[in-house]
Amino acid sequence: MPFEGSCHCGAVKFEVDAEPPTQAISCNCSHCRRKGFLLSFFPEQQFRLLQGQESLQSYKFNTHKIEHRFCKNCGTQAFAEGTNPDGSAVRAVNLRCVPSIDPDSLTLQHFNGAAA
Repeated sequence: MPFEGSCHCGAVKFEVDAEPPTQAISCNCSHCRRKGFLLSFFPEQQFRLLQGQESLQSYKFNTHKIEHRFCKNCGTQAFAEGTNPDGSAVRAVNLRCVPSIDPDSLTLQHFNGAAA
């Protein structure tokens, strides 16, 4: 069952053609920690931007391999674009931007991005 998410102001909306996840990655790198992300990763072909391409800005840091996409109107970062180690395209979805998912119900997998 697909699920939808959006930025805070609603200018950017997306859909993921997958079951809503029950687990999320909580990373302690300088970026994720400050923004409070709870992430889940999906193949590019399962992600569809429904609206808001013109409202998206990008931010890259560290290795510049991940394109962190955020709404230029409200500043919310709902997803990021990158590649898996095998080179396949992936989308990292910030589950805090998915209204149908209760963040407190997720099983968290902690990733030590600060050491990476």
